[in-house]
Amino acid sequence: MKVRVTVMLKDGVLDPQGKAIGHALHTLGFEGVQDVRVGKVIELELHGVKAEEAHEKAGEMARNLLANLVIEDYSVEVVA
Repeated sequence: MKVRVTVMLKDGVLDPQGKAIGHALHTLGFEGVQDVRVGKVIELELHGVKAEEAHEKAGEMARNLLANLVIEDYSVEVVA
């Protein structure tokens, strides 16, 4: 079972990497970009579990290791 965990900075947390990318895009002539936020996507392949259990396990992994819950939010999506 493939699971995708997306981790993003919470609203209100400064994102210097996103700011730098936004500035670079503007410098390259890409107009109209208002805000850039950078996060991470972690794909997990879990064997021997059904979709609901895979979702639960990935959520537990996110809470315990993959996301810093003080400054980041996460979402879990069962892909296949």
